[in-house]
Amino acid sequence: MPVTKFSTPEKYEYLNGFDSFHESESIKGALPIGANSPQKPPYGLYAEKLSGTAFTAPRHENRQTWLYRILPSASHSTYKRFSDPSSPILKAKLNYEPQQLRWDPFDIDENVDWVRGLKLVSGAGDPTVKSGLGIYVFAAGRDMDAKTALYSSDGEMLIVAQHGVLDIQTELGRLLVRPNEIAIIPRGGHFQLPELGPIGSNCLANPRDFQIPVADFDEDTKTNLDRFYPYKYDLGRFSVIGSTSFDHPDPSIYTVLTGPSDHPGTAIADFVIFPPRWLVQEDTFRPPWYHRNTMSEFMGLICGQYDAKTGGGFQPAGASLHNIMTAHGPDADSYERASNAELKPVKVGEGSMAFMFESSLMLGITDWGLETCKKVQPDYNKHSWEELKVHFKRPS
Repeated sequence: MPVTKFSTPEKYEYLNGFDSFHESESIKGALPIGANSPQKPPYGLYAEKLSGTAFTAPRHENRQTWLYRILPSASHSTYKRFSDPSSPILKAKLNYEPQQLRWDPFDIDENVDWVRGLKLVSGAGDPTVKSGLGIYVFAAGRDMDAKTALYSSDGEMLIVAQHGVLDIQTELGRLLVRPNEIAIIPRGGHFQLPELGPIGSNCLANPRDFQIPVADFDEDTKTNLDRFYPYKYDLGRFSVIGSTSFDHPDPSIYTVLTGPSDHPGTAIADFVIFPPRWLVQEDTFRPPWYHRNTMSEFMGLICGQYDAKTGGGFQPAGASLHNIMTAHGPDADSYERASNAELKPVKVGEGSMAFMFESSLMLGITDWGLETCKKVQPDYNKHSWEELKVHFKRPS
């Protein structure tokens, strides 16, 4: 069965279906029938609308959810400025590097919670105008304090779990997120499934495999309905497409979710994975080819070994960045192996899962990402590509 064998069993129930209309009640009868905001909602609840898009957004883009709560969200104490010295910098100075970059595994801090464990590594754009992206590492070692909450008003949160387990309580229900799963906490539902084109109606990430939490309450939200909600996805369910004849297709065939820009086919952020898969191409260099790309590529490794980086150095919980037009590709060890391998059918990536955020934006790196974290590998280029040999021979 194409699912991940998790060491931590699931403990929550879910609804299934990406971008579908869902409704859920934590108490039977809490959901009004035929109206969104009756004068007196059932059980003395308050009706509250959560808008993820403008009211007049086209119907196929419109994202909203109605919640029925014991108290509305506005009923909270006065905000106080967060002044923790380790707090994430949402609008940090960014450094732009043409050099290929790779990071050793980032450290886990057992003393910090989710909020204090977020560190901005790379990004582009400006959250105040809802344009761009930020790439963080998180290393939370403890729960958030009781009666604290976090919401992001500057964008979607796509969370990739690498180690441990995230037990996420949202106002729309609970998600258990384990290594090899991703979770999306939305602001406006920007991520979409990629168009399949000639592939047809199935494969890659199928809509049925996305899991949406059921209504749950801790003296708060009782029920909700509509198309704006958090969800999770098991990367082990991804149905891989590949060549069965010759050549290596573009890595876009491994796209799980896409965050489109205003230009069709060009993403602010594509989320791509490189899962276990069969390689059967004839007379073909099977790893990903050498490449200069108009898109930025930020990669990470959840587990195992990436088949284009067999020389070591690209490790689980580490990362790499190849910015716009920065040359990259298989390291010298991978090239020698693949150039001389017997081309029989072989399964690669067993026990491995690499991922990539591909963006049309030039990604800057924070001072923390370049210096403070002390994880940048100074000899990445030398280790990976300077050892490549010249094989060219002039024709006689």
